[in-house]
Amino acid sequence: MSSRRRFMEACAAVALPGGVSRAAEAAKPFSFILLGDLHYDSLEHHDLKWLREHHGGDLSQIQNYSRLTAELMPGMFAAVKQRIASLRESAAPPAFVLQVGDLVQGLCGNAELSVKQNREALTFVTQQELGVPFLFTKGNHDVTGDGAKEAFDEVLLPFMVGETKRVDAAASHTKANHLVTFAESQFAFFDAYDRTSLEWLEAVVTKRTARHLFVIVHPPVVPYGARATWHLYAGEKLKAQREKLLDVLGQQEAMVLGGHLHKFSALTRAAGGKRFSQLAVSSVVSALNQAPKNELHGIASYNGDQVKLEPKHSPETVELRRELYETERKLVTAFEYADTAGYAVVTVNGGNVQAAVHAGSRTEVFQRVKISV
Repeated sequence: MSSRRRFMEACAAVALPGGVSRAAEAAKPFSFILLGDLHYDSLEHHDLKWLREHHGGDLSQIQNYSRLTAELMPGMFAAVKQRIASLRESAAPPAFVLQVGDLVQGLCGNAELSVKQNREALTFVTQQELGVPFLFTKGNHDVTGDGAKEAFDEVLLPFMVGETKRVDAAASHTKANHLVTFAESQFAFFDAYDRTSLEWLEAVVTKRTARHLFVIVHPPVVPYGARATWHLYAGEKLKAQREKLLDVLGQQEAMVLGGHLHKFSALTRAAGGKRFSQLAVSSVVSALNQAPKNELHGIASYNGDQVKLEPKHSPETVELRRELYETERKLVTAFEYADTAGYAVVTVNGGNVQAAVHAGSRTEVFQRVKISV
């Protein structure tokens, strides 16, 4: 053990009032609710003329998200609120809700409407009275469309910073990149749409002192499902950045939390001489009592046949996606997948971190996965 580590542990052991040591306090189990993409939306948030001219193909999706927001999102949050309440007296009480990006749909058409959408989304969240902070990272839809980036900086970013401070008064912020420490865990909120984020993460891990490192990033780091090219740093031109990121995550034995593909997946991958895990969830529910579909279990299922899960998706890239899986499958050591949306309860108990995944608003657990490596 390094002298610096011994020094940090000695400092952590300083007694708190009441005779409880800081180390004992930090080691207490805790949980948090993990939400995937939400895509909060309403048709009145959009300049329909602009939308038809610039993103006509997205109109039907926006109509659907607007319906889901009105009809199903309140029920989804009611289930989450109830789950938070049930966890309060447990051995691992809830510390916060963590959402993995695409809080809103975006594509509003101008800054004024984007601000309106963002403010209404945050009003909805706060009115749910979840009783814990609501943390989130930036998704692509949060900054998509004319005026969306400016609206993000004006509305979502200050809320994001404020909520992290509720968890960790010493939380650090570099634009939309945040580092939050809670108990024996650090949470690095990685802005996938800022070119400086990888450099920021490298600097963060060199100063790491916590037992666990969670990296919250909207798109997948490791591909899964049919859309194998929709991962972070995809393509030959970004190969060096991807390899650097993979090495950092592996060396740190990080736990990556994300979304983007609107599916559930849990996997582990070798990198940097060690391994890291990746857990992805979606919260765009099409029915509150939905049942998972297209379940895949085990590393034998992590292969090019995943492209068949969405046969209509980008048929011209089928061979490319199969080739990607031929490379990745040699490094993936565990794999689970399902077409489902809902939420997860992540529990941190010493060195063990597990996720209980719920489909829709169901109280029963669909699947339990260990995400500590």
